[in-house]
Parts: sequence; structure tokens; C-alpha cells
Amino acid sequence: MKKLSCNGYKASFFWRSLPNKFPQHVPPPLHFLFRNLSQKPIFTHTLLHIKCIFITRGNSQVRAYTYLATQLFDKMPHRRVQDFKNAKGHEIFQLVNLVKESPYILSTSQAHGLALKAGMLAHLPTVTTLLIIYSSTKHFSSSLALFAEIISKDVVTWNAIMTACIKNKYFEFAAKFFAEMVNEGKKFDSSTLVIVVSALSNMRDLRKGMIVHCLSLKMGMFLDSLLGNALIDIYAKCSDLSSSECVFQEVECKDIVSWNSIISGCLYNGHPEKSLWYFKQMASLEKGADGVSLSCAIVASACLDEFSCGEVIQGWGIKLGYEESCHLSVANSLISLYSQSGDVVAAENIFNIMKQKDIITWNSMINGFALNGKFGEAFDALNEMQFIRTLKPDAVTLISIIPLAAEFMLLREGKAIHCFTIRREMGAELSVMNALMDMYFKCKRVTDAEHLFLNMATKDLVSWNTIISGYSQNGLCREAQSLLKKFHSWNSECSLSTLLGILPACDSPNSIQFGRLIHSWEVKLGFLNNIIIVNSLICMYISCGDLVASFKLLEEIAYIADVDSWNTMISGCTQKCHFSEALNAFKLMRLKFNINHDTITLVNVIPACGNLELTCEGKSIHALALKTSAGQDIRVQNALITMYGKLSDVESARVVFELCFHHNLCSWNCMISALAQNNNAKEAIEFFCLLEFEPNEITMATVLSAFRQLGVIRHGKQIHAHLIRCGFYKNAFVSAALVDMYSSCGRLDIARRVFQNSAERSVAAWNSMISAYGFHSNGQKAIEIFHEMIDSGLTPSKVTFINLLTACSHTGLVDQGYWHYTRMLDEFGVHPSTEHHVCVVDMLGRSGRLQQAYNFIKDLPSQPDPGIWGALLSACNYHGDLQLGKRVASILLLLEPENVGYHLALSNIYAASGSWKEAGELRDIVHLKGLKKSAGYSLIDVGSS
Repeated sequence: MKKLSCNGYKASFFWRSLPNKFPQHVPPPLHFLFRNLSQKPIFTHTLLHIKCIFITRGNSQVRAYTYLATQLFDKMPHRRVQDFKNAKGHEIFQLVNLVKESPYILSTSQAHGLALKAGMLAHLPTVTTLLIIYSSTKHFSSSLALFAEIISKDVVTWNAIMTACIKNKYFEFAAKFFAEMVNEGKKFDSSTLVIVVSALSNMRDLRKGMIVHCLSLKMGMFLDSLLGNALIDIYAKCSDLSSSECVFQEVECKDIVSWNSIISGCLYNGHPEKSLWYFKQMASLEKGADGVSLSCAIVASACLDEFSCGEVIQGWGIKLGYEESCHLSVANSLISLYSQSGDVVAAENIFNIMKQKDIITWNSMINGFALNGKFGEAFDALNEMQFIRTLKPDAVTLISIIPLAAEFMLLREGKAIHCFTIRREMGAELSVMNALMDMYFKCKRVTDAEHLFLNMATKDLVSWNTIISGYSQNGLCREAQSLLKKFHSWNSECSLSTLLGILPACDSPNSIQFGRLIHSWEVKLGFLNNIIIVNSLICMYISCGDLVASFKLLEEIAYIADVDSWNTMISGCTQKCHFSEALNAFKLMRLKFNINHDTITLVNVIPACGNLELTCEGKSIHALALKTSAGQDIRVQNALITMYGKLSDVESARVVFELCFHHNLCSWNCMISALAQNNNAKEAIEFFCLLEFEPNEITMATVLSAFRQLGVIRHGKQIHAHLIRCGFYKNAFVSAALVDMYSSCGRLDIARRVFQNSAERSVAAWNSMISAYGFHSNGQKAIEIFHEMIDSGLTPSKVTFINLLTACSHTGLVDQGYWHYTRMLDEFGVHPSTEHHVCVVDMLGRSGRLQQAYNFIKDLPSQPDPGIWGALLSACNYHGDLQLGKRVASILLLLEPENVGYHLALSNIYAASGSWKEAGELRDIVHLKGLKKSAGYSLIDVGSS
């Protein structure tokens, strides 16, 4: 027994005399072949019928047979075969070329065996062709083994093996082969350098690419245009665009590939304007464009939003014969162009007329639907794509459609895509897993996102950024902060996205210290020159209540601050109810730094005027908006309607609404809300009946408020039924509005049932329930509900304490109410406002503690609002305290001399104490001034309830 090893493949044979007896593992057809090759010519048609050779043998045995055939060849008289003196050699070479036309591993192995039997191993063209065929059939290991068997290798052979490496994406092997070639002193040509540069380009190895560039200059090979084109490509792909452009200028004979390389290189490096410029230069020189250059130019036009330019290029392409129905790359680029321009119909037309579609075509169309919000069409395209046998959705397909499910919170569709990835075993695709995790977070499925993160085999920086940002978005601030610390201990590196993801987690005064640590970390990492980071820091400080730090930070970057920075400051102040500071920032932005406002600025500063009830300033900003194009923006117009509603100027709100060129649902919601807020409930309902859109949750909540004012439970029940049919009843704000409506209409039992059956209990729902119990004189139950809310993990708001204090006031729970008031700021971070002070004074006044109420007002840190004194005056009227009533009335009449209510309240106090003369004098003053009190009224609902 003799043990043989052939390039790592092992086989055992009985070795006896040849060719009288063959090894037992050699099949009979091979016996026939060997004997015929040694005795008589075998013609081509005979070779094509030998189909059984090696069919039943594995790859290792094929190598063993190769060795056996070599041994047979060695027993034969050695002769040169390059000149094909033997007819068999010529026929085998023809056969090898025949196999090359349609490569298949079985036919390739057969041809290889015949070539070895005929002694064609020394014939380099044959061996080189076989090497290339093995590479084409994805049997790269066979190419390597065959290359190792070649004794005398020329430059074509070396080029062939390096090309095989590149075809099979073994770029490092190609570079190593070139290094071995140079070390052995083998000669190379410009084609060799082109192949090597191509491999280095795929490796993004700029340093070695520059060495090859220098080598080409030294050897005088740079004049080869193919090599020049390859160098243009490698510099561009290694992000050295300037060097790529220099090489392009040095290339003397620029062909279409040269132009395509520089055009695509500019696009690759994020310079679409340069890409388009080179394309125009090429066109001006009357160089004929091809599919590559047309595709790149169309993509560059889309990137620059020059859609008309893209259409011109499309027309030129049609003139050159590149119709979108026949040329894939051009058609794919046009689909992207029209999708980005918003003309998804044109994109779909191109898609439909295409005779052939690839994976990029489908991905482009799905992405086009997604960009234009057509999620139904996007999912239909994905479903249709799965029934095409030759195409299957890839990672790019899923990454295009998962964000759509996330944006529209389509949890069911998102889960279906997740199942699809599991079924197709795409769990190793990090980009897909990260997108799915983001989708779960945006659909409020935090547990599912956590489960996905914990079960990921590998995690990259994007994975960590996604979960940190997801926690922040879902209000899990502590979890986000804890995870960042864990991530930092595991990996000291972070990206801009990491910092932008964690900053929203610092959203309360309790997080200010952590926010400052993040600020310090950003300074250390050198991110403070990034305007996006600075804007996020400003927002963070505002959320944490440190306005001084936010304004100081804005002043420090004033030299680079843009309108977005000021918008961040203004919007942050508005959202956190710092309305005066928002207006001050707006004035500072315009007067000191001379920065022009935009639509976002106005949308955020207009509500500040409304909440501060600054009519003059609000009208001034309205006039400012009309002077610019921002005045025509629907968002600004909606903000103005809301502002006038809060200013109780319903007529101005109506005028703005009527002057809108295009109403949207938000416009109608703002107008209905403005009417409802100003006790025009009947007109609000009339507007609702004229609604031109399908109502949403906000519409329904506003209309329920109108029915609450009217006390019309019959129509409220109809709205409730509609909400159940539409599925809106699950919305937390709608549930709160239903609780409010039923309790105001006297049905506390139904209000309680709605609250208990709510899928999600928001702060607004708890507030409504507290208010309902207070309204029905059950203050103790209101306090219990308040503590249940705290136990559930929610933080009470300003409105929560207003409702709680009102409930305590109406039921005489003075001590408990005052106890909760004193803990508002320290325990819950809610700063007492005018409304809270009014509730406390009313609560003390109702219980007869007038002097305590008076002392409470005098001890307030800021100037008391007239409403606070008004509450005390009402209490004096109720209890008939003339002396205190006179003192309070004198203060109020100085603050608001035209308020008829104060005059009448004091007059009633005089009358109750028997001072009819003073009471009559006050009545005369009211008549002389022409002051009138609004008439009261009552409503009844005629009909069954």
C-alpha cells in the first residue's frame, strides 16, 4: 500500500503495473479513456459523449485522479505540446474553450482530466483557461490547486490567478500573489497592475495603492489608459478625491471608462455637484455617454434636488438609445429620481415598462413608495417580490421598508417582517436587526426591543445607539443612563448618534447632574464644534430647568449659531412653558444678532404670545409673518388660529381660518378647539359637522369637550360609539375626554368605568378622574386616586394639582389640600403657579380662614395676580367680612378698575352688612362707567338621554 498526497487531498491506491491493471477506485470509463489516449486519437465528438467520468466521485478523489493521470503521463515519452504536433492536444484545447463558454463543474473536471492525460499541463493557454473556468464555477480552491501544479508560470498565468481571486472576493490573496510575483523576480505588465489596483481598491488599501502607482510610473506603464482608470477608481474609493482628480487630469487618452470613474468617484465621496459638472464636461466634448455615466448623472441630480436636470439627462439618454425599458442601471436611477421628487406615479410607470428587473429595481421602487408615505403599495411590492423565483428580498429591501413600519407604528407589519428575517435566516444581518429594534421602540414595544438586543450574537455601535435612543424616546431615562455607563465601560468609543441618543434622557431637574457629565464628555471628545450637539445640549438644559446654562451656551456659540440654534432655544422654552423667555430669545435673535426667522421660529413663538395673553405682541408677530412667505405656511396659520383662541379673539381666529388657501385636519381641529375654549360649544359642533376630513383622536377629544360644556350626554354617547367603531377609544387623551364628559354630565359611574377600562392611563386620564371626583364632592376619593397615580410611576403635572386642590376646596379638606400644596415643588418638581394660588386662597376662604388666606397672599414671593385677590374677595362676600373685603377690593380696583365683578362683589358685601348707601354708590358708579356683567344662562337637552 502506498499513501499519496496531492495538494492536501489524500487517496490510497493499490499500485501495480500500468496500464495493464488500474487501482480499484478508478472507474472503468477512466480505464477506457486512458487506454484510448495512449493508443489512438480521440475525436471531439467522442469526448462530448464521455459523461460518466467523475460523476460519482467527490472533490478529494478528483485530485487523486489528477495525480494518477500525472503518473501515467510521466511513464510516457515526454514531448512539447505547445505546437499541437499531436492532434489530441488541439482537440482538448478546443474542448476546454468549449467548456469555458458555459462553465459547469462536471464538464470542467472532465476536461481537466483529459488535459492531464494528454500531457497538456505544460500548455499554458490550456491550463490558464482551466484555471479561469474553475474560478467561474466558484471552485476557487481548484483554481489554487491547479495554479500550484503549474511548473513554469508566465505573466498571463499570474494575471489569471489574481483575477480568479478578485472574482471570488479574495482580494488579500490577489495582493499576496502580486507580492510573491515581485519577490520571485517575475516580469509583470500593465494588465497585472490593473488587476492588483482593482484588488486594493476593493480592500480600500490606499497606502499599497500609492505604492503600485509609484511602481507604474517607475516602469513607464502609466500611459496605459486602463491602469489610469483603475488608479482614478482606487483613489476615489479610498476617499482621496483630490488625488483621483489629479490622476484623471494626467490621463492623456480619456475614454468613457475614465469619465465614468471620475463621475462615479465624485458621487461616492458625496460631491454630486462635481459629478454633474464632470458629466456636463464630458457631454460638451461630445463624448458618448453610456449607462454608467447616465445613471451616475441622474443620481447626482436627485441628490442636488435638480429634478429638471435629471429629466433632461433622461431625454439625452433616450436620444442615445438608452431607453429605460431596456437598460437596468438607467431605469433604476430614474425610479430613485422620480421617487425623491415626489412623482411616485412616474417612478411606478418606469418600473412597469421595464422588461427586466433586478433586486436593485425592486429595492428602489419599494424605497420610493416608502419615501412618499405609500406604505400600502410598499408592502404590496414586497409581497409580490417574494413570488419571483429568481429574486429574493435582501437586507437592503428590508431596511427600506422597516423604517416605514416604524414611522407609521405598523406593529403587525413590522412583526411580519421580523418573522420573514427569521425564516430566511437573516438574523446575522446587523443592519436589519438594528432597524427592527428601532421599529419596536417606536411602536412602544420596549420589551420586544430589549429581547432582540439581548439575543443578538454580535452588536455594533449602531446597536448600542439604537437601544440607548429607544430608552430615551420611551421615557425610560434611568435605563438609558445606566446602559450608557455599561456601554462606556465596555467600549470607550462613541459617535455623534450616541450623544444625541442619551441627551433626551436628561429631561428633568433630577437629571441635571448627569446632563452636565455628558456635556463635559462632549467637550473632552471635541464635539462642541458640532452645531447639532450644541443645539441638543441647549434643549437638555431647558428640559432640566437650567435656563441660565442654556442661554450661556447659546451666547458662547453666537458666532456660529444659525436659525436652528435659536429655534431650539425658542421651542424648548415654549414646550417647557417658559413663554416669557421664548419671547425674549426671539427678540434677541432678531435685534442683536440679526438672524432671520423661519417657519419653525414663528410656529414656536406664536403660542408663547397666546399663553401669555399678549394680544399686541401676537398681532405684531402675525403682521411679521404676513410680510414673509412664512405667513402662507399652513403650520403658521394653524398656530395663529390657536393663539387667537387663547386670546379669546374668536373672530380673528375665524378670519385666519377663512383666509387659509388649503385647510388640513389640523386647521379644523384648531378652529373647533378655539370655539370650544371660548364657550362657543354650539358653534364648535356646527364646525365639526362641516368637517372636510376624516376626524382623528384630537378632533374627537375637542368635540367631547364641547358636549361637556353643553351637558348633552345623548350626543356624547353617539361620539363614544363612533370612537369604539374607529378604535380611537384606546387613545389616552380620548379616554380622558370621555371621563371628563361623563362626569360633567352627571354620570360618574360611566366615567369611572371608562377610566378603569382604559388600555393606557395617561396623566390626562388621571387628571380627569381626580377632577370628576372633586366635581361630585368626593374629595377623599380624589386624594386616593392621586396617590394611585403616584404609585403607578407617573409624575403629576400642574393640572393634576389644580384638580386636586379644587377637589379639596369643594369638600372642605383644607388641611389635606394645604399639605399637598406644600409638597408640590419639593417632591414632584411642580412650581406653584397663579392657578394653584387661586385654589389655595379659595380653599382657605371657603372654610372661613380669611385672615390666613390674606397672609398667604401677602407672603407670596411675586406680585399676586388679580385672580388671587379676586378669590379672596369672593370669600369675603360669602362670609360677609366687610373690613377685609374693603381692603381687598381697594387693591383690585387699582389693578383692574374696569372689572364689573369686583364692583358688584363689594356692593354685595356692603348690602349684606346693611351699608345700603355705600352699596348704592357703587351701583351708580357701575352705571356711570357703562360696565355690564355678562348674563348667566342655563341649557336643557330636549330629547331622550
